[in-house]
Amino acid sequence: MDWSDTPEQAAFRAEVREFIQQRLPDRYRSTEDVESVDEVGGWQADRKSADPALRATAKTWADALSEKGWVAPAWPQQYGGAGLSQMEQFIFSAEMAQANAPSVGGMGVTMMGPTLIVHGTEEQRQEHLPRILSGEVAWAQGYSEPGAGSDLASLQTRATRDGDEWVINGQKTWSSGAHFADWMFLLTRTDPEAPKHRGISFMVIDLKTPGVSLRPIIDMAWKHPFNETFFEDARVPSKNLIGEENRGWYVGMTLLDFERSLVALPIHYRRGAQEQIEAMKGAAKQFVRADFGAVRLEFVDRLIEADVLYNFALRIVSMNSHGIVPNYEASMNKMFGSELHQRVARTGTKAWGLYGNVWDPKSPYAPMRAAHVQDYVVSVPHTIYSGSNEIQRNVIATRGLGLPRG
Repeated sequence: MDWSDTPEQAAFRAEVREFIQQRLPDRYRSTEDVESVDEVGGWQADRKSADPALRATAKTWADALSEKGWVAPAWPQQYGGAGLSQMEQFIFSAEMAQANAPSVGGMGVTMMGPTLIVHGTEEQRQEHLPRILSGEVAWAQGYSEPGAGSDLASLQTRATRDGDEWVINGQKTWSSGAHFADWMFLLTRTDPEAPKHRGISFMVIDLKTPGVSLRPIIDMAWKHPFNETFFEDARVPSKNLIGEENRGWYVGMTLLDFERSLVALPIHYRRGAQEQIEAMKGAAKQFVRADFGAVRLEFVDRLIEADVLYNFALRIVSMNSHGIVPNYEASMNKMFGSELHQRVARTGTKAWGLYGNVWDPKSPYAPMRAAHVQDYVVSVPHTIYSGSNEIQRNVIATRGLGLPRG
């Protein structure tokens, strides 16, 4: 495992840090304007905003990253990426997270693009990759269904071949950011007679296609990060099939491998714990009943745990850079990180006593603009999505510890 930067990596880190300092728009430098930054992600919301100033800000940041090839730093240069090494990608993501700088391209850059590079045809790559890089097209995910969550292979959304088209019928749920997206990648059942993992195909669809409709899902924080997506005789051309027919499960799992890359999370958690401590120092006189003494050791624990998670991520990157494919290590990273997120939120809420229950970020009685109590609620599903932590424990037990399957 590599803890220290080489001279070349240190120079690259300095370059990234200087770039962010000089080019990051003011809107993304502060989270003070809580109400205006969408819960799905500031940049993706801004590119669809009715406010021309916000659209211009999103474009300015996208153009700045594009100049450096850093919209998709992990993609090969032949497809418009920067072709960075594994360690350079880690450094870039860490510096972006430390500055709270938003990435550009969302799922298109982190998941759909890499999957197309692995499984798509050259025609499909030429059609979709440039539009992801330019910010013209944003993507959403169509995996989970009301009856197929952790057991994703039980999905029932059906695609039937009709000449040169596929006709899709069914429903997806938990479609993150679909109301800001233009296209969706989804898993569909194309052979209902085959074993459930072998009759699935991976397709992409324009969300403006007739027969596709969205319904918002409002979460416990009264926000709109998710959607239900309905398909009623929605027709897509046969060229929208990615990979082989009935072998979409393997394409979908490739995409999930990219989704579970949690490089930036340790930095966010460490920043969160540090900011909580600094804010408490400044707010101690205002919130005189906050019981800092009772939780001070908890904050030390959170800071240590954030560093542990950082080292989990660094270990995975080091393995990748040495040609080793992480397996159970990624499950350890996801499980520990999601549970740490919940612990950070609980500790922050507890420290403020009854003030920790104030929900309105504009209230003068809300410590840190109610960040803790809102994060407390938002963090609940983190141990469920991207593969529940129960599933991650099974992976660790069988693949890491060599225990027999139950």
